[in-house]
Amino acid sequence: MKILLLNDYGAATGGAEYQILALREGLRSRGHDARLFASTALYSPGKPMADYYCHGSVSWSQSLLMVANCSAFRRLRRVLAAFRPDVIHISMFSWQLSPLILPLIRRFPCVYHVQMYNAVCPLGTKMTPDGNLCSQASGLACLRSGCLTPQSWILRMVQKGLWKHWRNSIDSLVAVSEAVRLRLTNEGLPVQKVVWNGVPLVPAPRVLTAAPTAAFAGRLVPEKGVDVLLHAFALVRRRIPSAKLWIAGDGNERPRLERLIDELSLRDSVSMLGFVARDEMERKFSQTWVQVVPGRWEEPFGMVIAEAMMRGSAVVASSLGGALDLVEHQITGLLVPPGDVAALSDALTSILSEPGAARTMGQAGRARALRDLTEEASVDRFVALYEGLLKHSLVAEAE
Repeated sequence: MKILLLNDYGAATGGAEYQILALREGLRSRGHDARLFASTALYSPGKPMADYYCHGSVSWSQSLLMVANCSAFRRLRRVLAAFRPDVIHISMFSWQLSPLILPLIRRFPCVYHVQMYNAVCPLGTKMTPDGNLCSQASGLACLRSGCLTPQSWILRMVQKGLWKHWRNSIDSLVAVSEAVRLRLTNEGLPVQKVVWNGVPLVPAPRVLTAAPTAAFAGRLVPEKGVDVLLHAFALVRRRIPSAKLWIAGDGNERPRLERLIDELSLRDSVSMLGFVARDEMERKFSQTWVQVVPGRWEEPFGMVIAEAMMRGSAVVASSLGGALDLVEHQITGLLVPPGDVAALSDALTSILSEPGAARTMGQAGRARALRDLTEEASVDRFVALYEGLLKHSLVAEAE
């Protein structure tokens, strides 16, 4: 098959980008001709790895490109005429490529693998500025809640209108988790199925670190809940003085979190690692006792959870979003109410005080990851989906 992959960004700078690049390589390894179309934009340092490019931006002009990227329209039209793919796979298009690409793909079998909530939320998070989950449909509510300024609201509503007008160009809407499927379905976008992301195979760890160690990896932004984790870890330290916490990642919350570490007298037990490359993080975290995912928002999938399970780490996560698909409570880890400092502290204490529990949960998580969450398994699911789309298309043409 010839498969054209579409994604806003074409470098390994985030979870969705890792996924689309891994999917391309997995398809190629099976003999398919898979190519990636992306914008030139980079929201963090990375090496461009797409096969085709259109103009992109992360400056002020991005707000205009999100609505109508004429470069994406012109360039994609040429690529489709030359490559003539059998199937088109969309990962993300709302940040750079814009809805202008949708009428071009109407005559091709197309699957949209929804990685975020952009289809029903202009910000893609379904969260309000006060940190609460949003239960309202996008529209005037986005303006009233302060999510958008009047100028940005107008642009996002135009984008929404174009998406609504052309969304029938997509044949199959597929969610990355049950949480995303429910969100979209409840807001009038029926989703056919759920296809989980896959993670690379890594060696199983041999021993745990000498000191009971918890790890966090992700952007340092409010919705990730690192402040909740620090308050919880301060309670853990009262019970387990030798406990350590490693925090990998960077973001605009870092100065506030650094001050909180000092206020809680955690400077000797919490290590702020900053940005850590993926391979280095796997080495660093390979022997940690537990991965913590204390988010306040409905994480669409939870790549760090899947990666932790693959390396054999127990997981403690907030009980919402993609974590509900991945973490089997008291088997592969523990689920706690989001924002609940006491519950998070108790969960961490139960694992960090008992290495046997950490090992048992980690082994169960790895077994689950090897069965369901490999990159190979993800490619298998998409190949089956593409074949089904092609078969349906051929039947429709025959009729």
